[in-house]
Amino acid sequence: MTRVADIPLRGRATPDRPLADLTWLRVGGPADWLVQPADTDDLAAFLAALPADVPVFPMGVGSNLIVRDGGIAGVVIRLGRGFNAISVDGDLVTAGAAALDAHVAIKAAEAGRDLTFLRTIPGSIGGALRMNAGCYGRYVADHFHAARIIHRDGRAEVLGQGDIGFAYRQTDLPPDSIVTEVTFRATASGDPEALASLMAEQIAKRDATQPTKDRSAGSTFRNPAGYSSTGQANDTHELKAWKVIDAAGMRGATRGGAQMSMMHSNFLINTGSATADDLESLGEDVRKRVFETQGIALEWEIMRVGVTRRD
Repeated sequence: MTRVADIPLRGRATPDRPLADLTWLRVGGPADWLVQPADTDDLAAFLAALPADVPVFPMGVGSNLIVRDGGIAGVVIRLGRGFNAISVDGDLVTAGAAALDAHVAIKAAEAGRDLTFLRTIPGSIGGALRMNAGCYGRYVADHFHAARIIHRDGRAEVLGQGDIGFAYRQTDLPPDSIVTEVTFRATASGDPEALASLMAEQIAKRDATQPTKDRSAGSTFRNPAGYSSTGQANDTHELKAWKVIDAAGMRGATRGGAQMSMMHSNFLINTGSATADDLESLGEDVRKRVFETQGIALEWEIMRVGVTRRD
C-alpha cells in the first residue's frame, strides 16, 4: 500500500508532529502526519495519491480547536503561504483559505470595501467559511460569493451561492473537503479611514470585554437556539451563552489547569498547565450544570478532534 512518505510532495510532510504549538490553547497530542502542501496543485495531487482509508483533517491556525491529548490519526493538512493571497476586484474580495480573517478585513477596508465584521474573528478564512463565522450581526453567509475546494479524492470544485447550506455557526460543506479560496461580495463604503476607525473601535471593545491576552479559543459554546434574551422560547439565538453559564454559577469554574474566564464566562482558558482533557472536561461540567439548572443544552462552538489517548 502507498505510504504517506512515498507520495511526491513539493511542500512538507512531517511524521509524528506535535500539534499543541499550532493551536491557540496550546494543548494536544501529535498528528501521524502533518502535511503542508506548496499550492493547490500540490494539495490535489497529494490527496489523489493518498489511500482512501487514511483519514484527513484540515486544520487552520488552531484558533477554534481542542486537539485531544492522544493526537490525531492519519493526515492533518495545514495550508500556508501558498494559500494566503488577498485581492480586491470591484466589490469582490478573494482570499486564500490560509489568510487571516483580520487581514482580509483590513485589505478590503483599504480598498473602501466593508468586511469589517471579520476584523475581530480569530482564525483564517477557510475556517470562517466552514463555520459561517460572524460578528456584530453579520455572517460569512451574508457576503459569500464563491469558494474553491478540493475533495478528499483530489477533485477540485467551485461552489457558488446555491451550493452551500448555511446555518448558525455551521455549513454543510463535506467534512473532509479542504477549502482553498473564498470570494466575498463586499459592501462599498468608499471611505477607508472610516472603516479603519470602525475596526479600531471593535478591537477596543473586544479587548475590554474578552480575555484576549489569555490562551483561549474564542467563544466556547454557541448561543442557545430557541430562546429570547429573557429566556422565553422562540426561534432566535438572542439568549447569550455567557448568561446561562453565569446563572449556573460556572463563571470562574476550574478543572486542573482549565478555567472558565472570570472576564467572560463563555471563554474557556488554559491558565498555563491545562491538558486537553482538562479543557474538554470543564466544558462538559459547564454543559451539565447549565442543563441541570436551566434545562438548556449548550452546544460546543469549539471543535474537539482526535483521541484521548493512544494505546
